[in-house]
Amino acid sequence: MFRLETEVDKARRDLLHKRLRDTNTAASPVLRALRGTPAERESPLHVWALDANGDLAGGLVGHTWTTWLHVTYLWADAAHRGMGLGSTLLAEAERLAATERACTHSRVETWDFQAPDFYRKQGYEVVCVIPDYPPGVTEYTLTKQLT
Repeated sequence: MFRLETEVDKARRDLLHKRLRDTNTAASPVLRALRGTPAERESPLHVWALDANGDLAGGLVGHTWTTWLHVTYLWADAAHRGMGLGSTLLAEAERLAATERACTHSRVETWDFQAPDFYRKQGYEVVCVIPDYPPGVTEYTLTKQLT
């Protein structure tokens, strides 16, 4: 018999995370080999584009983990779109991930109304399509080999 509770509980969340991590580590030789190495932790990777006044014109926020770059956000101000700024930001993040962090792949999630075609033009391939997430929208996961 179990009692189910639904409140947000940081201590239980942390305990659950630790137990899941321990279970995954025990089950996977790959994850076991990562434990205790620098590659075990996610490292933030940010690239910013500032205009002549020092204002934010665009940026990329992501992180690297093991040999992967994960692009979380990529945005260019409307006044600067169509000039290659997004491509420049993405290329710089990929360059840093590959040359300074030994990343061999990159991944990104985007919605159908955002930028799946942009990423395809940058060499990314669709590996997952989730229709109706959120309702009426399709989410894409794309990956790219960096080496």
